[in-house]
Amino acid sequence: MAAPTPGPAVLEIVVPAYNEAERLPAGLSRLCAELAALPLAAGVLVVDNASTDATAAIVRGWDGPVPVRLLSCERRGKGAAVRAGMLATRAPYVGFCDADMATELSALRRVLALLSAGRPVVVGSRRHPESVVDGYGQPLRRLGAVTFNRLVRDLADGVADTQCGFKFFAGPLARAAAADLRTTGFAFDVELLAHCVRRGASITDIPVVWHDRPGSTFSVRRHSVECLRDLLRIRTGPAARSRPGRVRLPVPVARAEGAPLPTVSGAGRG
Repeated sequence: MAAPTPGPAVLEIVVPAYNEAERLPAGLSRLCAELAALPLAAGVLVVDNASTDATAAIVRGWDGPVPVRLLSCERRGKGAAVRAGMLATRAPYVGFCDADMATELSALRRVLALLSAGRPVVVGSRRHPESVVDGYGQPLRRLGAVTFNRLVRDLADGVADTQCGFKFFAGPLARAAAADLRTTGFAFDVELLAHCVRRGASITDIPVVWHDRPGSTFSVRRHSVECLRDLLRIRTGPAARSRPGRVRLPVPVARAEGAPLPTVSGAGRG
């Protein structure tokens, strides 16, 4: 088992989890192994979103190469869980991943290189021309995702895929945007990104390798009306209105930690 990098976490990753006892062990194993190989201190914060299975017990008993904390969020909804997790972070850079780790975590090195270069928001996009997407759900879900993202592009700096569960931020910006987040359901990503944009932040989307994994709690039939209702509220609320001023971003990780980060070429959009 790799020894954790000493010092306070430079990167914290929030993992929202609702009844994820079956998928969480494999997901945490992959995430912790990837983080342990990075040249910086990292940590994981699992937010138990009122689960009725053994999700919390799995996290409490977790023994891995990087610290994993547990936070309880009794307010149901992925947006509520992500908000609680973001507000509980302290690191210069933060992000969130889905418990199934559908996005291959090798993309983390590119994310960190972009964040350390001053990009305030870096998101995975399954619609990026260089992405590799394996089995993106059922046709109805694909059609719904395309339609939804066309409706919200103007709110999220033109990003073509607002719903990929792989998003990373400068920590102060993430915490400020999360504090204003009011959407508790699956449309929360749009509001979160919109709060970043209205603070003057640009969004960089990057290609990902993404695998559809069984067990998602999202249903087009059950959640479409809720998502559209949330979208209407976001469009008429403060998230859609620009505001002067920017959140002060942290110094690059490489400078703060005294260790170089991976560099990349072709950093993506933005």
